[in-house]
Amino acid sequence: MASTNRNRNRALPILLATLCFIISIASSPHRISAQTPVFACDIDSNPWVAAFPFCNTSLGVQDRVSDLVRRLTLAQKIGNLVNNASGISTLGIPNYEWWSEALHGVSYVGPGTHFSDLVPGATSFPQVILIAASFNVTLFEAIGKVVSTEARAMHNVGLAGLTFWSPNVNIFRDPRWGRGQETPGEDPYLSGRYASAYVRGLQQTDDGNRDKLKVAACCKHYTAYDLDNWKGVDRFHFNAIVSQQDLDDTFQPPFKSCVIDGNVASVMCSFNQVNGKPTCADLDLLTGVIRGQWKLNGYIGADCDSVDVIFNSQHYTKTPEEAVAVTISAGLDLDCGFFLGQHTQKAVDAGLVDEAAIDNAISNNFATLMRLGFFDGDPRKQLYGKLGPSDVCTPENRELAREAARQGIVLLKNSASPLPLNHATIKTLAVIGPNANATKAMIGNYEGTPCKYVTPLQGLTEHVSTTYAPGCANVACSTAQLDDAKKIAALADATVLVMGADLSIEAEGLDRVDLLLPGQQQLLVSEVARASKGPVILVIMSGGAMDIQFAKNDDRITSILWVGYPGEAGGAALADVLFGDYNPSGRLPMTWYPQSYVDKVPMTNMNMRPDPSNGYPGRTYRFYTGETVYPFGYGLSYSSYFHRLVRAPQRVSLHLEMSHACALSNKCNSVSVDALPEDTCRRDLSFDVHLRVRNSGTLSGSHTVFLYSSPPSVHRSPKKHLVGFRKVFVVAGHESPVKFRVDVCTDLSLVDEAGVRKIALGHHVLHIGDLKHSLSIVV
Repeated sequence: MASTNRNRNRALPILLATLCFIISIASSPHRISAQTPVFACDIDSNPWVAAFPFCNTSLGVQDRVSDLVRRLTLAQKIGNLVNNASGISTLGIPNYEWWSEALHGVSYVGPGTHFSDLVPGATSFPQVILIAASFNVTLFEAIGKVVSTEARAMHNVGLAGLTFWSPNVNIFRDPRWGRGQETPGEDPYLSGRYASAYVRGLQQTDDGNRDKLKVAACCKHYTAYDLDNWKGVDRFHFNAIVSQQDLDDTFQPPFKSCVIDGNVASVMCSFNQVNGKPTCADLDLLTGVIRGQWKLNGYIGADCDSVDVIFNSQHYTKTPEEAVAVTISAGLDLDCGFFLGQHTQKAVDAGLVDEAAIDNAISNNFATLMRLGFFDGDPRKQLYGKLGPSDVCTPENRELAREAARQGIVLLKNSASPLPLNHATIKTLAVIGPNANATKAMIGNYEGTPCKYVTPLQGLTEHVSTTYAPGCANVACSTAQLDDAKKIAALADATVLVMGADLSIEAEGLDRVDLLLPGQQQLLVSEVARASKGPVILVIMSGGAMDIQFAKNDDRITSILWVGYPGEAGGAALADVLFGDYNPSGRLPMTWYPQSYVDKVPMTNMNMRPDPSNGYPGRTYRFYTGETVYPFGYGLSYSSYFHRLVRAPQRVSLHLEMSHACALSNKCNSVSVDALPEDTCRRDLSFDVHLRVRNSGTLSGSHTVFLYSSPPSVHRSPKKHLVGFRKVFVVAGHESPVKFRVDVCTDLSLVDEAGVRKIALGHHVLHIGDLKHSLSIVV
């Protein structure tokens, strides 16, 4: 979403409205009181609305929407093209605010949701990048269900809307991106699995009806959006030059999975241009792909002020009316902002857009509200009507937040195995660092008010006697405060340094320029490590990767953990891991590059594949050719796990029509998926991989098994790409079975230079845990 501190004149109306909203909350001793929920077709209070077919719940959604739209004037229709949608009193329809957020918990970002004395906070889960590090699809969906339950509970007392503009499924292409923390990481497959699972959790209904929604999710920001403000280049003016191969191979898959597998109710187009055309004005991307190819069942919304940006910042059109026409004609349904509300009437008068296109747009919007039950009368009498304040911040929900953080925390180093800490020998801890007693920093951005914070210091103090020194005034650490930190480290049995970043370093509208620990943090870490009496544990709290090679190579720093932004229970989860109450199982969802990488790679270069002619090293584990600090998928455990392959095929045959060119010769290196006989991919071209995983350690724990494929070197194929992962719990000293189902057309295919999905013929290598298995695909 658009940041509320954009400082752009064209955003002044929204900023003023938001400021007034915040001031009204702050000036009230009780903030905002509980209210009745917002809904239409209130037959109990207004019996006359029962005569309207759009209030008849026995009719289908489309019939109800058609009836509603035909009753509206053009002015009323235009009032429903914007996020602060106008009510129609003559039809018993109140105003509706579309903008609410639920990235990792119900958020106060956006005017549609707020907290009160009745519901003072909501469960704040870890930031998405750490949830993704769990590589646990079941967890992704479980979190979505809890968030939607709390959202519905708040809606029933008038504190939340029903449309939540989450999740963010952009690819974390560059480690400097300030919003990478909001995403599931750099891998398209992982991002797609996260997208569909979290959306299913948010939108689920108990009866499984795909035409009903618990809340409406939104996958954003479509597409190739992953730069905010870097060295004077901002998202409002950035033109992402993307090859068709990279677009279809890397940037589009998470959105495709979100729409097709998750049945998401909305997709949000982004600020940037792609190959010279604003995404919100791109007929091919919106109507052609989202609606045409993927069959979106819902609405397409614009990021806040995106339509305004097209005219006022990008100067893509000569007049505001042309900006209206080009976006609505492209397939945009809803504008976050005022632009469509202000200029659509003139666009119609000028003949640039017809009323039928507006009817189509608002029909998509109203259909979403129909699926949410907004036109079914009082929501307290519907399926989720019994949910209320007692269903928010429950002990079970807060425990899930703690469990999510535990599952995501990544152990990066454990030299000589000082972890887990032993209560018998560790009686005192020195806890040091600008994030050691962090509260709000733990939850990252697009946050809500948490139920309760447990800081790292608080979590560790629950286990052992602690002494504390911040070491820096803040994460910027302009001057390290060494004396107190070194003094307590010299006396304690072990030292925990909690360093890293917060929203002053990486955030929406703020990209990093380097990968180093901010300010004098490295000096603080090194000096404390030199002075410490016992083991030194470095904890990195951040959304993006850091170049901590110095700590990796320093023998005095015995252990390193990455905890992302671990949510409201982050401190408790960290203590659970450090003291062995939880065996770490998180894996990195993004590559950790050295500083030298960003010194020579501009953020503006969108190419994923390396270019040897100019030394460009490529991006992400799939294509990057340089050295890493830690690779994608890396993570240690307190146990050792071994993999044994039980069964996998060595050969797969593609059955082509006899007239196909590849069937007539042996010169083909790949076959288009579309060229295979109808239904072949769905029926015949799949197989199972069976293996067993043994835990040879003394602690039981969860273990992530990855399945990668390295295809033949055709069409500039990736070095390897993820095609499956499983989170399996293995009892100490025992084995557990793991099975992967591999769909050849989907999992082992690649995208060629023209964006066509193909199956490469020849020798493939499957990487299964620490094993390799050869597979030949032939015709």
